[in-house]
Amino acid sequence: MERSGWKAFLYLIPALLFLGAFMIYPLFDVFIYSFEEGYNSASQTYFGTGFYNYSYVLHDPYFMQALKNTFILVIITVPVSTGISLLIALGLSSIPKLKELYQTVFFLPYVTNTLAVGLVFMILFKKTAYSEGLINLLINLFGGRSVDFIDCPYWAKMFVLCFYTVWIVMPFKILILTSALASVDPVYYRAARVDGTSKTRIFTKITVPLISPMIFYLVITGFIGAFKAYSDAVALFGVNLNAAGMNTIVGYVYDMLYGDSGGYPSYASAAAILLFIIVLTITCINLLVSRKHVHYS
Repeated sequence: MERSGWKAFLYLIPALLFLGAFMIYPLFDVFIYSFEEGYNSASQTYFGTGFYNYSYVLHDPYFMQALKNTFILVIITVPVSTGISLLIALGLSSIPKLKELYQTVFFLPYVTNTLAVGLVFMILFKKTAYSEGLINLLINLFGGRSVDFIDCPYWAKMFVLCFYTVWIVMPFKILILTSALASVDPVYYRAARVDGTSKTRIFTKITVPLISPMIFYLVITGFIGAFKAYSDAVALFGVNLNAAGMNTIVGYVYDMLYGDSGGYPSYASAAAILLFIIVLTITCINLLVSRKHVHYS
């Protein structure tokens, strides 16, 4: 038994080395940078250590705007995308003959390039000198006034970003939930129908509890993915997200490193550590909540 344990450990060594080199060491390095005040990447020098970088980031209006945008994106897109995906998965499960075809159709946005989808959304929503955009044409058709969704106002831009994010993440969730629904033992449904149980009660008392581990998995990964959003905003509003007022926390970190006002790895590291703390806190809260609401068979 002891020999087989050493053998298993030897098999794990490449993975452990990979994780240590590309995940654990960078995290530790970023944590150190976040406390080095005035760090100069060219000379590898700094003039002190402390919490100044965190204070600067937390008082930076660009970071606060990015924090606000990210939280709005998370709060709206995660439950909406998960709920709609569950409804679509239920619909697909009810048409077994065409389920494979519709699964492929719904999965197409997931394998499409993010920037290409963003370009399509710009064509749909952006007002230009030559066109109002397809969405505005539909709004005008029903008697509404045109809205510049891409350039202003803020609520319109946030609506487009949330809509785009939901569109991008739903295909993966639909695929996972469809597979989860297919794994539910039909015996439970037959027993419920014999007892005369309504479809709503079957869904809430049988279906949801049995697939709750997959729902929980999608919620956790959805939160993490939404907090890491950046390319979605770039695809819609360009690289100057601060000017558009649509930056995210990851975008703020990138700007501090490589943007026009970049070259501040200490500030970027502090912002990255704050993001790590936020994501870790929300993940822990979800894990605590899951103890009551997630049922593992």
